[in-house]
Amino acid sequence: MTRTVRVGLDQRAYDVVIAPGLLDEAGVRFRPLFKRARTAIVSDETVWALHGARLTAALEAAGVACHPVIVPPGEPTKSWAGLADVSDRLLALELDRGDVVTAFGGGVVGDLAGFAAAIYKRGIDFVQVPTTLLAQVDSSVGGKTAIDTARGKNLIGAFHQPLAVLADLDVLATLPDREMRAGYAEVIKYGLLGDFAFFEWLEAHGPKVLAREPEALSYAVARSVEMKAEIVAEDEKEAGRRALLNLGHTFGHALEAETGYGEALLHGEAVAAGSAIAFRFSASQGLCSAQDAQRAEAAIAAAGLPTRLAEVSATSFDAGKLVRHMGQDKKAEDGKLTFILARALGDAFVAKDVAAPAVHDFLVSEGALP
Repeated sequence: MTRTVRVGLDQRAYDVVIAPGLLDEAGVRFRPLFKRARTAIVSDETVWALHGARLTAALEAAGVACHPVIVPPGEPTKSWAGLADVSDRLLALELDRGDVVTAFGGGVVGDLAGFAAAIYKRGIDFVQVPTTLLAQVDSSVGGKTAIDTARGKNLIGAFHQPLAVLADLDVLATLPDREMRAGYAEVIKYGLLGDFAFFEWLEAHGPKVLAREPEALSYAVARSVEMKAEIVAEDEKEAGRRALLNLGHTFGHALEAETGYGEALLHGEAVAAGSAIAFRFSASQGLCSAQDAQRAEAAIAAAGLPTRLAEVSATSFDAGKLVRHMGQDKKAEDGKLTFILARALGDAFVAKDVAAPAVHDFLVSEGALP
């Protein structure tokens, strides 16, 4: 079954197509969108070894010349050095502004390739072929592209919308279970922030999604993309409602920074822990009920994801350091902390000017060092 979600951005609107077997259709689906039949495919070594031949064959069958740009896997690639490397290799290919960059991989590749496309000769077109659950439901949709720096995650970037997104559900069969769970954190996030019925559906059907049962997986991906597409169409550049999509991210990014952006804590795992922490913090401030916070935590934990600081790292976090990382968050304004908090399951809101001492004290109560 093929599901198509339209991201409505007027002249820059595009489709997110969700179905099994889409890699083999990439040529016929992408070629009409390309100004010229030439693309640089940015991918990582793992994805390219597993699926590169299929994508290349499909594009070449449609007459598209393919030039692979292969990078190391992992978050450290999404860096100044990684951006410089990809940009230089695109220049070496002598791409012009009629050519296209194809981002073929997970969130790291999508963010890096998209940002490189945004700045290459002041911007060339790109398409997304996400190969992880996290990328299919979140990072490939909406045009956010960025790299990490020593001062924080995704602080250097641009809004650059793709021409199209192809989410081939078959490629998830090769995704490690840990990566599948990490992607599921972004799926359940949508239910937690704005769709209680979807949250309840995930409570019942989450195991089927994680087991890659075709119908459950297709629905979960499509519903997630529908919610993101609706919010992006309303608030493309995160001036308001789009910030809701960062539920769990302010806490989560701070945890990632403290653990070094590596394999010790995947992004989705950080979002999972951050979402549970955000609900507990909301309850501690009298914003939502303790029962809702407990139910959110239970649903996240049922997927095998972390919900507590002690589950993220055996080493204790320093509350002061975590709060300082949060001060560098993109949503912070005038030195004031901004969080996505909750009034109830499925009812998140943007909370500005959250008192740093309150966050510090709460983190200490959660087990962080004072």
